Amino acid sequence: MSISPREKAFERSVEKTFNVYNSLFLNLPFRKIKQTGMLIPLLSHECRRGLETGKEPLNILDSFFAAHSEMVSEEEKIDFLLRVIQYVERQIVLYDSVEDAAFAQLLTFGNHMSLKNCIDMAVSRNQRSILLKKISEFSVRIVFTAHPTQFYPRSVLDIITRLRSLIRENNLHEIDLSLQQLGLTSLMNPEKPTPLEEAKNIIYFLRSVYYDAVGELYSTIRKNLPGNDFDNPDIIQLGFWPGGDRDGNPFVTAQTTAEVADELRMTLMKCYYHEIKNLATKLSFRGIEEIVTHLKSQLYLTMFNRLKTLSAAELLIPLKQIRKILIESFNSLYLDELDSFIDKVKIFRTHFATLDIRQNHGEHKKVIELILKNYNHIKSSLDELTKDQLISILVHENINVQEDQFQDEITKDTIRTVAKMKLIQQKNGELGCNRYIISNSEDILSILFVYALLRWCGWKNESIPVDIVPLFESIAGMKNAGDIMQQLFDIPEYRNHLQQRKDTQTIMLGFSDGTKDGGYLNANWSIFKTKENLSAMCAQNHIKVIFFDGRGGPPARGGGKSHRFYASQSHQIANNAIQLTIQGQTITSLYGTRSHFIHNCEQMLTAGLSHGLSIRPTVIPENSREVIERLGRLSYEKYTALKHHKLFLPYLENRSTLKYYIDANIGSRPAKRGDKKTLELSDLRAISFVGSWSQLRQNVPGYFGIGTALKQLMDDIGLEELQKLYTDVLFFKTLLLNSMMSMSKCYFALTAYTEKDPIYSKFWKILFEEYQLSKKMVLLVSNSRFLMEEEPISRRSIHIREDIVLPLLIIQQYAFQKIEKQPKNTQSYEKIIQRSLYGNINASRNSA
Repeated sequence: MSISPREKAFERSVEKTFNVYNSLFLNLPFRKIKQTGMLIPLLSHECRRGLETGKEPLNILDSFFAAHSEMVSEEEKIDFLLRVIQYVERQIVLYDSVEDAAFAQLLTFGNHMSLKNCIDMAVSRNQRSILLKKISEFSVRIVFTAHPTQFYPRSVLDIITRLRSLIRENNLHEIDLSLQQLGLTSLMNPEKPTPLEEAKNIIYFLRSVYYDAVGELYSTIRKNLPGNDFDNPDIIQLGFWPGGDRDGNPFVTAQTTAEVADELRMTLMKCYYHEIKNLATKLSFRGIEEIVTHLKSQLYLTMFNRLKTLSAAELLIPLKQIRKILIESFNSLYLDELDSFIDKVKIFRTHFATLDIRQNHGEHKKVIELILKNYNHIKSSLDELTKDQLISILVHENINVQEDQFQDEITKDTIRTVAKMKLIQQKNGELGCNRYIISNSEDILSILFVYALLRWCGWKNESIPVDIVPLFESIAGMKNAGDIMQQLFDIPEYRNHLQQRKDTQTIMLGFSDGTKDGGYLNANWSIFKTKENLSAMCAQNHIKVIFFDGRGGPPARGGGKSHRFYASQSHQIANNAIQLTIQGQTITSLYGTRSHFIHNCEQMLTAGLSHGLSIRPTVIPENSREVIERLGRLSYEKYTALKHHKLFLPYLENRSTLKYYIDANIGSRPAKRGDKKTLELSDLRAISFVGSWSQLRQNVPGYFGIGTALKQLMDDIGLEELQKLYTDVLFFKTLLLNSMMSMSKCYFALTAYTEKDPIYSKFWKILFEEYQLSKKMVLLVSNSRFLMEEEPISRRSIHIREDIVLPLLIIQQYAFQKIEKQPKNTQSYEKIIQRSLYGNINASRNSA
């Protein structure tokens, strides 16, 4: 079968390059065990062959030890398995570096719509004025979250960055040295990171990648647009959750939030200082030198002192003064470099990234209850008030709340947090911290509780410079979202607040918990319909709505190809901006280098801009909507039946790595909300939920129910109708393509031994049979021969990664089987499971 030029380039610059450097890497000496690296290819081969012939992980490794090693004692074998894990973890880092190094080259072979293509298309269709208006108002906001699947220490991130450059240069000697360093550097945090440490880990990317990447992309937009009147520094925005997201994380406090905001600002000042220092060597002209020197000294003071600040205006005034002198007296020498710096100051101001506050509605309810009790509005419970009475208090009463009036720590910290938001705005500018997101929004009170807290604890009778953002996550919450928002808009005081916020309402929709609650297909369709309903309702109220998508790494959490997702949105969905969360390994895999960041941001920009330029609006016909509606309902019924199966949670608890997520030093946040002793699905974090299925290579949230739904519809309306739906409706096609990615990472042979288990046999068969049916049906509907046939590069990348990580998967299941036998060294096998967790997460790049 012939392959495309892009596949040939991938084979040459990724596969073959990795094999060359991997052979070098496998010969590196490690402590305690010699020739471990030389045994890994043999172990990998035995693992693959063993599973293909129906062997259990326990038998595979026992056979390997008997045939290929002299290890006899249990301790020796355990020690060897831990060394294998170390090797494989580092092979993954090497492969990541090779693939990232080849990224820019592979782009030249791709068929991507660039921003220039989009602009040329608009000009050719006489839509230049439409484009210029759209691009002057449109924006893409990338919001980096603190979710604990991005956990490499700073030292490892530096090695990865260096390896990428060395691989591009093919500098074999330096690569060899870097691989030796990698082999001897720990990839793990010795203890759980604090929220501040997590924040610094992401700030590393802001300083080393995004500062220059955003500036470069902005310059590219300006150069490609016709005319010289483009001026929209908000077109690319950065958002930030580490240190602000306290939903279920008791370690994030008001003090943490303030420290992270200071860190963001001071890091930006370091970027500015470095840039003005470089400019100073070129702007050596009388009348300019003095201004540069003064600005440089002012910036230096703000780099390390949290109390020293500069406003954006204090930065821009001298820079514009320099610009004027440069044009009038010095032939505009180095004007491009100066303009680039001015653009960055306009983009980042003094905040670098907007720090969002997020908290769960349930916590706000407790705080409001304590406040109203303290001020004698209730005796003990909010239930004493009618809904209208409570709303009236929240909207009209002026209560001067002080933290020293309360003993409850959550209440005190919530009050402090609002006060800190006001302080951050004074130091970093309003954009430093001007959004409050409410998780688990289920009614109008979820928004009004925060509205009242902002009035009572921070801004009193002033206008509130904060966007209050409800997060609708459950299927029920999304269904009621339109009614909730309409009730809110009907309240004059809140409507007045929106007028002060430019008649704009941001609404967040949660893919992760939506999928956990309603299954993959139904959750995505519910979000789609919710957006359409909210768009129409907001338009009727003359309110500009911005949708903020809480998307995770894998398709099961709203991940997959983001640009394809946004291109598939209908014209009935408001297209004022694109805002989405980026989390876990997705930060490094899609936004970890300058070329990655620029390409993926540009793709989302073109997806958003091209919507307004389409000759034919993206509309899903009514008959197609009815089919998708039925598919969603059928898949929901199938998924709900699984979710309510008596072995659903016990299977996760006892057959997956779920409890090991809790103990791993990956992130500061607990794996589940609250401190209940018994596990409840509602308390379980989507990351640990989806990640545990991924570790099993079963990926249930990414496909379960699709096969049953498609089969029933095929029997009712015929295969041709479903194939037509796949061809004609991009949204439906996108759902199936993303689900194919989830299924491509499934490998039920790994856990096939469970089929013999007296407790979990039937449950495992339920999962396996739905996987087989889903795979069969998506191949039929998409008219594909194999999964991801339309995405050869991603398919090949997944295949290589799964090959690399296979020994880890076998080792993990081997340890589970050993623990079942209750050996004396159970703790050692638990350590193996926990250690294998890290490598498996990184290999997938979007496993959680």
